[in-house]
Amino acid sequence: MSNVSPSGPAMAASPLTRAVLEIDEYASGLGWDQPARLFALVDTAKLRAQEPRLASQLGLADDATTTAYTPIEQDKLPRGKPLDDFLGTIAWPKGVAGCALTVERLMLPPSAEAQVPQGLNDKQLAKWVAAHPDRQEVRMTVAVLRSGAREAAIRLREKDSTTEVLTGPDLVPGLAEALAATFS
Repeated sequence: MSNVSPSGPAMAASPLTRAVLEIDEYASGLGWDQPARLFALVDTAKLRAQEPRLASQLGLADDATTTAYTPIEQDKLPRGKPLDDFLGTIAWPKGVAGCALTVERLMLPPSAEAQVPQGLNDKQLAKWVAAHPDRQEVRMTVAVLRSGAREAAIRLREKDSTTEVLTGPDLVPGLAEALAATFS
């Protein structure tokens, strides 16, 4: 993904935001109804210096247009294991500056909170949300750095366009916390 607008300046000022948007665009190219995907974020300059052959294979030219963080997709997440449980098993080596996860979910507007039936288990709640007329299918991409920086991108299926992606550090705080815990 090019993070340079036609007039020249970067569309996203933060290197972490650029990495999140790069992952979002990659996931968008795969289409919807995809499994969750986990990425290690590595410092691109360090990768070039320490692993020049790998950097070359990844097409990371030694120039200013390369992003500060290179996302490297990890193995597929195990099927049938809750995401929270899986994230609790991850430990990253020191060379990993951060991590990111992209996941699709159904979301309801805040106005629907009062309608949620009491006493539903997770499976029943998921079924209820899936049947709700105001549900929205979303793809969330959340990234955290060891330093504590966070960023997220949310793409609605009904507005599936790069110009409609919402970004911000506090959009998916629970998932950001879970990812940050993988560095503890």
